[in-house]
Amino acid sequence: MITLTANAATKVKSLQEELGTDGKLMRIFVESGGCSGFQYGMSFDEKKEEDQIIDSEGVQVIIDAASLAYLDGSEVDFDDGLNGKGFEIRNPNAENTCGCGKSFS
Repeated sequence: MITLTANAATKVKSLQEELGTDGKLMRIFVESGGCSGFQYGMSFDEKKEEDQIIDSEGVQVIIDAASLAYLDGSEVDFDDGLNGKGFEIRNPNAENTCGCGKSFS
């Protein structure tokens, strides 16, 4: 299961309104790349048959099974403070992370 903090949920809702996503949901995924081997990604997308929908803080997020295996138990936060990083994924399955927080192994 993946959870969103209240800040992350508020930002996702705000982006959906700003971008006019036409009913698309936030997709969280993992792909090869980055300086640590895998990197996180987010986009607005339509649900595919094999996707799971996760409800957290009043927001629906979609994720494919392969990404869920890497992200199970993760928390998504959004930090827009002075030194904010934007969306940040706190992943208990990551053995190593890079300094930017966008990639892991």
